[in-house]
Amino acid sequence: MNSLNAISPIDGRYRSKCEPLAQYFSEGALIKYRIRVEVEYIIALAAQLAPQRPGLADVSAHAEQLRDIYRNFTDDDALRIKDIEKVTNHDVKAVEYFLKERFDALGLEAVKEFIHFGLTSQDINNTSVPLSMKDCSSEVLVPAYRSLLSRLQALAAEWRDIPMLAHTHGQPASPTTLGKEIGVFAYRLERQLDELERLPFTAKFGGATGNFNAHLAAFPEVDWRRFGNDFVQNHLGLERQQLTTQIENYDMMAAWFDACKRIGVILVDLCRDVWSYVSMEYFKQRIKAGEVGSSAMPHKVNPIDFENAEGNLGLAGAIFEHLSHKLPVSRLQRDLTDSTVSRNIGVPLAHTLIALASLEKGLGKLLLNESALQRDLENNWAVVAEGIQTILRSIGYPNPYEALKQLTRTNEKVTAETIAAFVETLDVEPAVKTRLKQLTPHNYIGYSL
Repeated sequence: MNSLNAISPIDGRYRSKCEPLAQYFSEGALIKYRIRVEVEYIIALAAQLAPQRPGLADVSAHAEQLRDIYRNFTDDDALRIKDIEKVTNHDVKAVEYFLKERFDALGLEAVKEFIHFGLTSQDINNTSVPLSMKDCSSEVLVPAYRSLLSRLQALAAEWRDIPMLAHTHGQPASPTTLGKEIGVFAYRLERQLDELERLPFTAKFGGATGNFNAHLAAFPEVDWRRFGNDFVQNHLGLERQQLTTQIENYDMMAAWFDACKRIGVILVDLCRDVWSYVSMEYFKQRIKAGEVGSSAMPHKVNPIDFENAEGNLGLAGAIFEHLSHKLPVSRLQRDLTDSTVSRNIGVPLAHTLIALASLEKGLGKLLLNESALQRDLENNWAVVAEGIQTILRSIGYPNPYEALKQLTRTNEKVTAETIAAFVETLDVEPAVKTRLKQLTPHNYIGYSL
């Protein structure tokens, strides 16, 4: 396969932008995480059961060699497991048989039946997948979000004193600053990102229907709930769900998908606003030599990075929505609908990374066009009417709103001269007139950030 014959653009055209996700969500990565869980499980199990089964002490003695199986996992190892799967027709059982081969090579034949002891495949899948998600979140996704957040915060600070005409309902409104409007997105992103990072990564670990049936039958003297909690938390760094069916509840995973979706909605809003500012000429874009904006119109420099980001965020959001809606629902104690769906967790994350890369690129190409911002402010003196009528209200002037409404809602253009003439007609103290005349569309901005 190459980029020209890949069915999905995330494995074709955009592969370079989402390549890091392969080590978490590819088939090879899933196999490696399963190996990791199985190895850590038998090491913990051996420590627990060594008093009853002294032979298991050999596992503890070979612990680091066993960990090397997943630490030094290769493509050839993964292919060997896939060959075994052709016979077993079961992906997790193939991992178990592969590990038994390795145990034979290490001289651990006597204890290899403790591999996957008392477990169902979902004890492995429902620890491997959240573990891969946790690693990806901390190592790839959150750093990418944080990088974009830092850029937005820097732009908000850089443009905090740049006045800009606001638009509500598409109409000119009380002025703001460009920095503050970018700051809104930084503020929203930071808070939702904090929420995302607070969510725990949880796992199911409890046997065929979640009750440790087989474990208790074989070793009734062991507190298997305590063991499971300790293993999941201290060996895998996850939080064990205390009551489950054969599969995990997926509730916290759904919350994580929903958090990613909310962040995506915020970024879609950002894409559309910046796209609009470009169309209003508040921004120009850096031109790269040789680039073409249109196959027919040589003058075009399109805001394609923001369009690309918006499109990929939309795809990501739709898949996040399906994941969070579907995964927590399973017939009775288990059906297999979650299995094929959970294999696609990397897909919305890939579209998210593509979008983040496009956003970073687009923001880096923006060139502030202050003349356009100044032009729109100067052409809309009516927007200071709010400030004038509010000052008049504060001194008890009668019906100020109505007076300004009559002035500003005619078909006549409101200008600096119009406003100055209106102020002169007011029966107020000279100091108040001076204060009113000092209001302009360029300085009536409130707090700048």
